[in-house]
Formats: sequence, structure tokens, C-alpha cells
Amino acid sequence: MSTPVLLTEAGRLGWEAIVRDPGTAVIASDFDGVLSPLVEDPAMSRSAPGVLDALARLAQTVNQVAIVTGRPALVATELSGVTGHPGLGRLVVLGHYGLERWEAATGAVTSEPVPSGVAEARDRLPGVLQAAGVPDAFVEDKESSVAVHTRRLPDPLGALEALRTPLTELAESVELRLEPGNLVFELRPPGIDKGVAMRRLVGSTGARSVLYGGDDLGDLAAFRALQELRSEGLYAVLLATRSSGATELLDAADIVVDDPAGVVTVLTALADAIAVGS
Repeated sequence: MSTPVLLTEAGRLGWEAIVRDPGTAVIASDFDGVLSPLVEDPAMSRSAPGVLDALARLAQTVNQVAIVTGRPALVATELSGVTGHPGLGRLVVLGHYGLERWEAATGAVTSEPVPSGVAEARDRLPGVLQAAGVPDAFVEDKESSVAVHTRRLPDPLGALEALRTPLTELAESVELRLEPGNLVFELRPPGIDKGVAMRRLVGSTGARSVLYGGDDLGDLAAFRALQELRSEGLYAVLLATRSSGATELLDAADIVVDDPAGVVTVLTALADAIAVGS
């Protein structure tokens, strides 16, 4: 058994807290780029080999295991393959950045109302993309938000920059927030992000320690929320993958790995450490 390289003292303390008292710990993670390799077609995302088994091992001893994603909860549930997986009967999936919650124990999804601005943005997007000279950008409809991807285009960075101003203006006009990511802009309701989702999860579980894994700029909100909660007594481990190359996220992390295979290694090491300590 080996412990991953912990880059910070706060991360070391967080790791030790989870191992010492797993019953008050939460293990949470983004899906794409962390539990699943990034792919050009979002519909083709699948959990990396070993991910679900590692989560299932942790679920035997920790308070809660959760997936926190911008995707609709049921989409993430289907793509990840968590339904019916042995040991994940208490898993929760927080979809749409926390607007939706799916519970493996019941199979039920609960959700908050979607602001009308999302439907308006959806209707106006084709015209905005056409006017910006990027009509072939891929639009991912997440129901409670809309994402515009440029990854498939010949000049993805140039297309992204061409869309920055018109999408900012569109978001402001329908009272949404424009969030940048890895070759993507997402128009989503204000006040909803992974930081809010993590604060709610910590509060509802009474967690004393958390490990959170992310890869993109959308995960910064979760990192920042957990960093703030550290000042209130929470122990936390911030795990980042290099999948999206989000430098700011990598700089804030306690553990950095290359890809989802590295995440499996970290989760397995944590499960091993808990087993030894029990």
C-alpha cells in the first residue's frame, strides 16, 4: 500500500482524517475527465476501468459517495453505469450542478425549477452562433443549462474566442451566467455551481472530511467552497486530473494525477488505508 503524493499540509491532514474516521467522510467527484476519460462525443463517456469498484470499496465505510456533474442526473447515471453496481446502493448523483439529485437507494430524481431563461437561450442560440460565424459549434442541451462546445471544430480556440462576447451578451439578456470550461461555454442559472452543491452535501451529511475530484474550471467552485469550509473545521482533500489542463485547478489541488486511471489509484490507496486502519 502506498499513499499518493500529497502536495499540501492541508491535504495530508484531510487524508489522515478520512482514514481515521471514514464514517464521517464524503467522497465526491466530477464524472467527465475524472471518473471517465474525456471524449469528443459526450454521449460516449463511460466510467474508466476500476472506477466503480474503487468507489464501491469506499462506500462500504464512508458516510456518502457522490458524483457531482453538470450533466442531467439520469444521463450521468446511465453513462457511468452505477445503477445496480454492487456496493453502490447508497450512491447519490447531483446533476445540473446540484439542481437535480438521484439516489441509488430509490432510483428517484428530485429537482428544482429551471429558470425560463434557459429555454429562451436555447431558442436563440442557433441565431447567435450563425451571427458569430460559428454555426457548426456543438450545442449540448442539459435541460437546465445549455453548453456550446468547439472541440470538434478546425480551430477550436479561435471559435471559442469568437463566441465569448456574443454568448456573454446572450447570457446577460436572459439572466443566466456564462461559465467557461475546456473548449466550452455553458449558460446556466445563477447561484448554481458545484461549490453550492458541495456545501449542501456537506451540510446534509454532517461530514467532517471530504475528498473531491475534479478536472475543469467548473470544479473550481467546489475547490473554493471546500477551502472555505476548511477554515470552519472541515478536513478536505482536493484531487485534480490533468485531463482538461485547467492550470488554476491544478495549482489549487492537494493531489494531481494525469487521468482517470490515476484517480482509480488514489481511490484504491484510500480504501486500502482505511482497511488497514480499521
